[in-house]
Amino acid sequence: MRFLVDECAGPALGLWLRNEGHDVFSVFEQARGISDDAVIRRAHNEKRILITADKDFGYLAFRKREPHRGIILFRLKDERPSIKIKIMERLLKLYAERLPNAIIVVTEEQVRFARER
Repeated sequence: MRFLVDECAGPALGLWLRNEGHDVFSVFEQARGISDDAVIRRAHNEKRILITADKDFGYLAFRKREPHRGIILFRLKDERPSIKIKIMERLLKLYAERLPNAIIVVTEEQVRFARER
C-alpha cells in the first residue's frame, strides 16, 4: 500500500511500514514543516493513505471537503511509537481492503470508520 505518514505520526511508524514492504512518504524525513493543505494535497495526488494524529485533517476532509485517498487519524492516550505500530499492524491485518478512501479514527480500544467512499 501507499502511505503518507504525517510529521506528528513520527518516523518510527514510517520506517516500520517501509520494512513491511509499503511505499511510504514520511513528512518527518522528507518535508518537515509543510502545511496541512500541502500534506493532504500531496497524499491525494500521489494516491497515498494519510496517517496522522492531527485533528485538522478531519476538518479538511469533512468541512472543507478536500479530496483524499484515505485518512487514518490516531486519537491515542499513549503515543509511543510501539503503540502506533501495533495499531497499524492490527489495521492492516483486519481492515486492509477498507483503508483506501475511508476516514478511520483509531484509539487504543476502537477502530471507527467515519466515512467510506
